[in-house]
Parts: sequence; structure tokens; C-alpha cells
Amino acid sequence: MSEPHSDAADGADAVAGQDAVAGGESAPGPRLGKPIARVLPLLEPAHLDRDFDYSVPPEMDELAQPGVRVRVRFSGRLVDGYILERLSRTDHSGKIQPLQRVVSGERVLTPETVRLVSAVATRYAGTRADVLRLAIPPRHARTEAAEPKSVELPEIPEDFPAWSQYVHGDSFLSALRRGNGPRAAWQAMPGEQWPRRLAELAATTVASGRSAIVMVPDQRDLDRVVAECAALVGDAVVGLSAGLGPAARYRRWLAVLRGSARVVVGTRSAVFAPARELGLIVVWDDGDDTYAEPRAPYPHAREVAMLRAHETGAAFVVAGFARTAEAQAIVESGWAHDLLADRKTLRANTPRIHAPGDSDIALERDPMARAIRIPGTAFAAARRALAAGDPVLVQVPRRGYVPALACAKCRTPARCRHCNGPLSLPESGTWGRRDARPADDSRGTISRDGAGRSPATDERRPSAVPLGSKGSGDLAQSPSCRWCGKVEPAFRCGACGSRALRAVVIGAQRTAEELGRAFPGVPIRGSGGAAVLDSVPDGPQVVVATIGAEPVVPGGYAVALLLDGWALLGRADLRAAEDALRRWMSAAALVRPAGEVLVMAEPSLPTVQALVRWDPVGHARHELAARTEVRFPPAVRLAAVDGTTATIGELLGETALPEGVEVLGPVPLPPGARTPFSGDAAPAAVERMILRVDRRAGSALSRALAAALAVRSSHRSDGPLRVQIDPVDIG
Repeated sequence: MSEPHSDAADGADAVAGQDAVAGGESAPGPRLGKPIARVLPLLEPAHLDRDFDYSVPPEMDELAQPGVRVRVRFSGRLVDGYILERLSRTDHSGKIQPLQRVVSGERVLTPETVRLVSAVATRYAGTRADVLRLAIPPRHARTEAAEPKSVELPEIPEDFPAWSQYVHGDSFLSALRRGNGPRAAWQAMPGEQWPRRLAELAATTVASGRSAIVMVPDQRDLDRVVAECAALVGDAVVGLSAGLGPAARYRRWLAVLRGSARVVVGTRSAVFAPARELGLIVVWDDGDDTYAEPRAPYPHAREVAMLRAHETGAAFVVAGFARTAEAQAIVESGWAHDLLADRKTLRANTPRIHAPGDSDIALERDPMARAIRIPGTAFAAARRALAAGDPVLVQVPRRGYVPALACAKCRTPARCRHCNGPLSLPESGTWGRRDARPADDSRGTISRDGAGRSPATDERRPSAVPLGSKGSGDLAQSPSCRWCGKVEPAFRCGACGSRALRAVVIGAQRTAEELGRAFPGVPIRGSGGAAVLDSVPDGPQVVVATIGAEPVVPGGYAVALLLDGWALLGRADLRAAEDALRRWMSAAALVRPAGEVLVMAEPSLPTVQALVRWDPVGHARHELAARTEVRFPPAVRLAAVDGTTATIGELLGETALPEGVEVLGPVPLPPGARTPFSGDAAPAAVERMILRVDRRAGSALSRALAAALAVRSSHRSDGPLRVQIDPVDIG
């Protein structure tokens, strides 16, 4: 470990302590006879990720206990920190600075959290200070001063028969009741009331005298799981999410710390919740990208949960309708085991799923089934459901009206004359209404044909719908730039000079508008963007939802149409197929067992076939094998180093890479990735270097990068640089 920078060392404001096991158990009350406090200051420089010894003034002796917040003087300034332990002596022979202030007597940093923070920092080549900022919320003094509420647990049922549908489900619950730490990858069946099942796992854990943490991707899922948990454990459940205000979040976090809350339901940061006697950690839908922390050191909640389960011996469940390659990897390693329904039970609960044109007979009936956006079989299924008084779900990958336009003649993407941004058609203002049929205006569209479909619905993939034959003036609205917002009233193609435009992608709004024409008098509901519906009542209606915004309906949908499969599968992304299957299965799971799901994608594709057979495990096994063959995560460990040519070279020059590391790149940053630049630095200068190594050498790579970052920090290099271990997007 490198020495502190010169001004800290020369100023003698603090003294580095020797390596010790931080955060050991300590009894409450005064620690007379131990006048030294070992403190972890929250300092940014990587080379100062060390413990420092301070003297404890007599008046602070009672409050200055391990785990409390303190203020200390470091290099001439006051900084925040946490006491890790109290010592009888220090090995430093010089002057030791005293603690400046004990911020609060609340022992917010538990020994378990200290161990977890250290493990996460090591795993992701980060600092403990960065991880602590993720793990412990800011203090709210008034909330902390409030008296804790006592909570009495209701009587929790001993048996939950729904788990008997899954092979070894009853055995898994029995292991939880006994206080064991089983680990499983649970694949929920279609139509499963998964919030209730997760609540049953948590309640079983609480009945054994331990606590449970359940992680979900977003606030909608959090609210559903909290409601189910409250029905079983009463007030002993709290929800933790970033959407809470500072006071509410800290109040609930304190309830977990003090032991009155035994079940924690939250988003990614809940993985650090200080649950007492942790017995279970659940991660629902671990493929969701919201589990990847966007702040340093960029940990993934699933990986942190696995580290915590390993450290504490708690049970671990990774669950969802689909399965990621990472979840399959831990099953194949033997660390976790499958928790699945047998095929007979699965078939009884799965709706009929097929892709239009998936057989010769289907193609005979509708020769255009594989080419058009919504074929006749899909419209027929929707009509039958609506005639029977049942709801229909339409999943659309893109929101907006027409989010992408191109020249109708040469297919060149339409760009703004002012900033070269992409042109799109703005929203029409009908989104979210009960009947999304537009006013009687045929500009930019053609009236419905005899088959009850608009020509835009008959779009051939990947060609698009002509929106005007004489130029953009023929559109109901002029296109506008998605970057600068300027309207383009007189578009002219820069490649061929044509003034005609066509839609490359149809958004959810435009889809709702077309379906309103196809099904006159039927309510069309929209869910997406800023207007997401949690649920809708049963009855004849068409619900057009963007991905992830599908509302729940009592009893399930009768039909689900999954549109534009090419838009999901055609992404240039390592996880495109896995993500497409996860999103399709989440929508298909909302359909009743006797219902029908139609996916508009090429039937022969392995991902489509996995959906048709409802085989997430087989698809995950195939994905893992493919990634292993080409040496992609999770088969290997990757480190992405982002920065300029100079800063990347500087870091690699200081890094003693372990044997067998492959250096790949530099390559451009993945689309949409944030740059590590600040100020006036040009984003175009950002590059990414990838370091690849076998998983058994992953820890060595993380340690080597952490040491190099510390050396670079001690040299006060301030050029833009970012290190991410196993990033979700690798370019």
C-alpha cells in the first residue's frame, strides 16, 4: 500500500494504523483504557484508502464507539469518517491528532457492513469510501433522534402450498425454516403471483428468527412486493428506494438497523441494508440494467448479494421468469441449484405462444405473416378476445410517435440541418386517452383497408412506412430534431434530394393510433414514459405498453401481441438475445393460461423458440456456452478502462498485470455510455481498453488495478480515467 501524499504525512494530522480486522464486535458503553480510535476517513484519493489512528478525548470516550460517524482533521481540513475499532495503543511514535467531533452516537457501520464493504471494494477495484457512500444514507438528525417504534410480528403460516408446484420447493422452504442457507435459481411460471411467492420466502425466514432482503428493479415492483409482505409480517417490512426523501429513507434504514424492520424490500442499494441476523437475500429479475450501479466503483447488486450471502451464510435466491447467463453460471458451478416446475405443471400454466408464419399451414393462410408488422392472425386473435370481453396487451419496443425517420427514396436516415441530430415525428397528444383514434385527418397516413389494417401496420421488416409522397409538408405534423428540438418544415434529403419521408420505427403512440382505427369503439390505453399504469380493470380494451411498463390486469390478458421483435434482437449488444427473451417472458407471463401470445419475430431464431417452448434455462445454457466459447462474461473476468490514450497508457504502465491477461483495444465507448470526462474535454477523445482474464485470476486483476490507481492518485494525476469490472455494456 502506498504512503499518503506529502502534505498529509508532513502535517501529522493523522497516523496510518497497521492492517487490522476492522469493525470487530464490541460491547456498548464506555471503552475506558482504550484511548485510540482507528478511523476510516471518507477521502477521494485511492492511495488514502487506509485506516488512521486518532486519540479519543475523555469527553468523547463514551460516544466514540466502533461504527459511529466522526469528524477528523486530515491534511489541514475536516473530513467525515467512521470509527472502525478502539485500541489500547498505537504503533506510531509521533504526535496523534484527536477526534474533532462525534457526529452521532448511532452505530451505523456494523461489523458485517465493514466486511461487505471491504469485499466489494476488492472485487471492483474501488475504495471503501466509495462503497460506504452507496451503503449508508446521509444522516438526518431529527429522524435519528426519534424514538424507535416497537413492532410485533403477526402469526405467520407454517405452510405455503403454492411452492409445492416447484420441484424441491417444499424442501427449500423447510431449509429456510431450519435456519439453513440454501441457494437457488428460481424460474417462476407464467401467471405466477411472484410478489406473493417472494413474500412467502421472506415470511418463512422471519418466522425462523432472521431477517430478509428482497431486491426488485423499480418502484412498481417494490410497491407490489411490500403490499404482499405486509399481509404476512405486518409492520415489520419497509421499502427502500432512491425515490424516498432523505428523512423517510433514513427513518426506514434506521428501522432496519435497530431491528424493528425484519423484511427489507428495495432497489439495488438495499443490498447493503444493515439487516440483523440476515437469513435470506432475493434478487428478482437480475437481468434488469437498473441493478448496475452508475457510481464508482460500479458494483452490480446481484454480485454484491452473492458476496454477502457467502460472507454471512444467508440463503440466496436469484429469480425471474427468464434467466441470465450469470445465473446459469452459478448453477453450473454448483454454488446454487435449480428451483423449477416440472414440464407437465409448466404446460398447464403456460399460454399458447407462437410466431405468425411458424408453419407451412400458417404461411398458406397468410403468406405475408412473416413480413408485415401485425399479420392477420394477430388481428384475428385480438378481435376474438375483444368480442369475448377480454383485454389485449400490445408490447411495443419504442415509445413516442415515430421516433426514427429516413428518406423514402434512398433510405438515408433523416438528420437535422442545424445539429445533424435524428428527426422524428412529435407526439400527437392522444397518448393515454381511452380512445386513441385521431381526428379525421388522412395526411401522412392511408385509410384502413378491407382487412381492417392500416398500411403502417402492414409494414415489412425492416423497411418502413411512407409518410408523405411530396415531402414533409404532407405529414400531419412537421418532424422535429430529437437533439435540439428544432422543427424541420421543409425536409430535403442530403444524399438524393428527395423530400419524402418514411418511418423507420413505429412508436407506441403511433401504434395506439393505428389500433384505434382498426378497432373502432374499443378503449385504447397507453402505458409508457411518464404515464405508466400499474394496473387496469378487466374488460374489452387494448393496452399498448412500452417494454417494462405493462400493467397488470385481474385474471390476466387473453391475448398479447409482442411487436417489432427485430428491434430487440437486432441490437448490437452482447445481451440482446437474453434481454429480448426476458422482456418477452415478462409480458407473456401476464397472459392467462388459456390465452395466446404472438411474437412478431423470425420463428426459426433460437430466442423465439425458447419463448415458444418457455425454456429460459435452455436459452441461458446456450448463451453461457456461446460466451464461454468466445471468452465473454460471465465465463471470464473483464476490466474496462475508459479514458484518453495518455491516461489509459499511464494506468497500464503502473499496473503489474497478472499472468494470462489479454489486452484488447482501444475501442470506442459503447453507445449511450457516460464518459469519464468533466469540464471542456472532448467526448470524442474517449477510448476503452479491455483487460480480459480467466475467472480464477479475476481477484488478482482487481488488486493489480486498485494498486495502480493508488499509485496514480499519489502522483496526483487528474486526467479522466474510469475502471469498471465486468461492466454491463462492453461495446
